[in-house]
Amino acid sequence: MELIWQDVVKLLLALAVGAAIGSEREYRNKTAGFRTITLICVASALFTILSLKIGNSSPDRIAANVVTGIGFLGAGSIFKEENRVSGLTTAATIWVSAALGMAIGAGYAGLALVALAFILLILLLLSRLEGFIDAANEVRNYRITYRYHNTSINQYNDLFAKHKLRAEKGKFLRRGDALVGTWTLVGKHASHELLANDLLLDPNITDLEF
Repeated sequence: MELIWQDVVKLLLALAVGAAIGSEREYRNKTAGFRTITLICVASALFTILSLKIGNSSPDRIAANVVTGIGFLGAGSIFKEENRVSGLTTAATIWVSAALGMAIGAGYAGLALVALAFILLILLLLSRLEGFIDAANEVRNYRITYRYHNTSINQYNDLFAKHKLRAEKGKFLRRGDALVGTWTLVGKHASHELLANDLLLDPNITDLEF
């Protein structure tokens, strides 16, 4: 089959678009980084080009399966740690990179470039807004082991209230003369830091994890 330079240009454009998004992911040390995102974008463009060329009766047949394949890659980047799920943004980035590659492969380069601008705006600028939101409502798990005495069960609840942190759940386990308490606290990042400092200076605490 004769090499068509328009297709080469599409692949080069897909490489550039994937590299732009991949650079941001690599800078943030994400699971899917520079090479991964670039490969996804180029491969999606190539599959779409091939789908239009060899899928005579159903030109969208191959391209449609790209979405299914990308779903497996995205799922591999999602994992759970403690009380939160991580990797959702990376999975979404994989998904949208494939969409950009497909748009380029189908000949909608202008649309892909406009979408790229929106995506970079989301990844670069909205992450700062997300940081402000997280700092205003941060969730932390605390595990405190301390010497037991009659008033010790409630003393840390009072300390949490002092720092304006909301305790969503807590449970206790006694081990000899020590009491192990676990709490999930919600509040401002600065409040968590002040609480941590108080806990680190508490002579009754023998073990602290947060």
